[in-house]
Amino acid sequence: MLEVSIRSIFIIFGLFFITKLLGKKQLSKLSFFEYITGITVGDIAGTLSMEKELHLWEGVTSLLIWFFVPLFISVIGLHSPKFRHLVEGTPTVFIENGEVIEANLKKERYSTDELLEQLRKKGTFRVSDVNYASLDANGDLSIMLKKRNNPFCMKTYFN
Repeated sequence: MLEVSIRSIFIIFGLFFITKLLGKKQLSKLSFFEYITGITVGDIAGTLSMEKELHLWEGVTSLLIWFFVPLFISVIGLHSPKFRHLVEGTPTVFIENGEVIEANLKKERYSTDELLEQLRKKGTFRVSDVNYASLDANGDLSIMLKKRNNPFCMKTYFN
């Protein structure tokens, strides 16, 4: 039990250090790749904590690989938009000029009900009020209301 406790404490501090090095983005909206990385690092850490037969340095090597590869990919993505789009994906347009693009919903396996729910969460209850909506690479729905429904444009619309 003492060995598992010591290994776990060592791993907790190691994960904390890795998370601090990866930055705040790791804690906020995760890309698909960052999500997979987080799950895998957590699994490695849990296995490393509990499996006494696994040598600590083998696990640490694995954790370091799962730290440096995403970091390397992140740095490349900052300098290459094409690579970033390959790894993180690109937004998918769901609504254009108030019309739902059904083919894009199917492509992303997104139901109409899910789209309407996301619109309601943004305070919009009618598709016809939306000029443009896209599903961002991180899974957020971004919307742009038509001018007549946008509170920031009301003054200019009625003048």
